[in-house]
Amino acid sequence: MADQPIYISRERYLELEKELHEMKSKGRSEIAIMIADARAHGDLSENSEYDAAKQKQQLHEYKVMQVELMLSNATILDEKDINTDRVSILSTVVVKNQKSKTKLTYKLVSQEEADFEQGKISVTSPIGKALLGKNPGDVVEVTVPAGKIMLEVIEIRRA
Repeated sequence: MADQPIYISRERYLELEKELHEMKSKGRSEIAIMIADARAHGDLSENSEYDAAKQKQQLHEYKVMQVELMLSNATILDEKDINTDRVSILSTVVVKNQKSKTKLTYKLVSQEEADFEQGKISVTSPIGKALLGKNPGDVVEVTVPAGKIMLEVIEIRRA
């Protein structure tokens, strides 16, 4: 993760900054209180509350480090700059399943932003990979857990 840029939207970047701020302020202070309370119970060598609080602190600091690394490697993409001639990251793509004739709308995002329930799929997912670089009218075959599906690109637009 350290060597590769992470492509994210400005919205996700701001969310990560807010999350990091909360983790460094509120999160750290809550854990410090937990450690102090556990320490007050006496002998640390047999104090399971203290051990649990210290483990929680280690996990928390690891998460802080991950978010800091993500932010330092972030390349912010602006949806206004998205070319709608071809499918690319941050494109919103309307596709039609050739078998069921149903239309689906996906927004292609980075792996860090993917949320299938919101229609955001990763460019590294099977469907995302298959759609990248395609034009309206192109048909792609995608292997998904349920088998192979054929998707036709109907429309490409900005968010």
